[in-house]
Amino acid sequence: MLSDIEIAQQAHMKKINEIAASLGIPEEEVEPYGHYKAKLSEKLFADTADKPDGKLILVTAINPTPAGEGKTTVSVGLTEAMAKIGKKAVLALREPSLGPVFGIKGGAAGGGYAQVVPMEDINLHFTGDMHAITAANNLLCALLDNHMQQGNELMIDQRRVMIDRCLDMNDRALRNVVIGLGGKVNGIPRQDSFRITVASEVMAILCLASDLDDLKKRLGSILIAYNLKGEPVFARDLGAEGAMTALLKDALKPNLVQTLENNPVLMHGGPFANIAHGCNSVRATKLALKLGDYCITEAGFGADLGAEKFCDIKCRFAGMSPDCAVIVATIRALKYNGGVPKAELSEENVAALEKGMINLVTHIENMRKFGLPVVVAINRFGTDTDAEIAAVEKLCGEMGVPVSLTEIFAKGGEGGIDLAKKVCETIETKPARFKPLYDTELSIKEKLNVIAKEIYRADGVIFTAQAEKAIAEIEKLGFGNAPVCVAKTQYSLSDDASKLGRPEGFSITVRDVKLSAGAGFVVALTGDIMIMPGLPKAPAAMKIDCDGNGNISGLF
Repeated sequence: MLSDIEIAQQAHMKKINEIAASLGIPEEEVEPYGHYKAKLSEKLFADTADKPDGKLILVTAINPTPAGEGKTTVSVGLTEAMAKIGKKAVLALREPSLGPVFGIKGGAAGGGYAQVVPMEDINLHFTGDMHAITAANNLLCALLDNHMQQGNELMIDQRRVMIDRCLDMNDRALRNVVIGLGGKVNGIPRQDSFRITVASEVMAILCLASDLDDLKKRLGSILIAYNLKGEPVFARDLGAEGAMTALLKDALKPNLVQTLENNPVLMHGGPFANIAHGCNSVRATKLALKLGDYCITEAGFGADLGAEKFCDIKCRFAGMSPDCAVIVATIRALKYNGGVPKAELSEENVAALEKGMINLVTHIENMRKFGLPVVVAINRFGTDTDAEIAAVEKLCGEMGVPVSLTEIFAKGGEGGIDLAKKVCETIETKPARFKPLYDTELSIKEKLNVIAKEIYRADGVIFTAQAEKAIAEIEKLGFGNAPVCVAKTQYSLSDDASKLGRPEGFSITVRDVKLSAGAGFVVALTGDIMIMPGLPKAPAAMKIDCDGNGNISGLF
């Protein structure tokens, strides 16, 4: 059996201009990065502005488990299957981060015969967007420290610096550091910190900006510190936004690549859903809606995280309305939610499956709360039995939800034809009545309580003293009506990763709240979630290699 990277390396890719031509994009609007990937020009947005939007399909999932779900694989396969039934679909995905590629999760380009290629390029440096975001963020940090060194005209309180440096790599040793050591010439000594690039506000801004002018305005609105009078200091007060925009002008352009079956993919932006808002860029999604009859996009992790933020943050800011939600699950993962150990997931256990399906039920209910019709995609494994399949079909039937058994991993688009047909039928017969979950005029605490009770099924929210203080300060600054981005474990509906299924009798603890004024939302930190992950005991990097001819192995 071939590995993912071996399948990807055998792909018969088309030159990127051919992929662009299939979407009606003129050659002069394509900016190639080699033969098989490209940026799309700014002019293309103006040229397509008057075209009608296609239908927007959101792919989400149950809470992730060690058993695997395959959300990106299903997203890719659904796009390929759409082409097989004569539909013009464009896939809009996030870019992978080097952190999980070399850490524990691996790449983010799909799997098996439903991948986005060139897989190695995508999972490594791609077109340099991550590096540009890192550079822009760290330029702002350098300008701030230099300002304090060169006389501190803004009277910045070094004890109240609100931004930190970033790196697109898991490095727990950099979570908290001391900088400015080595004498007067080396800067003001102070405590600093690092976060992973995909959790930076600059990443969120890039993914939510509508154009270069909006990008610059948002960058200037980043809250960087408070002065000695307790007044806010923004990036524009340092005059940083122009240089940051210069670093990001090409990164703002969506990237065009292809699936193994030569279907078009716009892959752009990559915020994580457990520590950020978890969606690809607004620009890529909007362009995909103009270029195809269907735009298929995904939101990170389960519907409690990525899909909630997709609906309450991305769609709210972008003025978009999804037409359908696809929820991905595996029978193995549902049995895991029912208490079956990972080593025993290949054995039939209908009782545990029926117990674990409460997680799927919750996510179906969650999507319906946003007014979205739902299709369930079961990513089929060879160990799934007829009795187990029947149990899932019975549950979905009782809920009035179409369910499709997909074999996308093994068969590519051919294995997703039934799913594609059911998605199209659902869009045609069950019109969405999309609405965000909450009104932004609610207070920050009220919005968090709505999310906790309606989406997580918590009894309520507990706010630490630090969180209470931060919320009061944010509301005093006039940002109380911003949407809320919850940083929470992806493994559970609760803030405790060990609680599977649909936990009961718990509260969500918000330990701190941060303002992302440029992005336009506030971030609520729950549990022990880290904005700079660490590497596992056996990092994926240990299996990755490159031979003398430049051939890469071990990526997955």
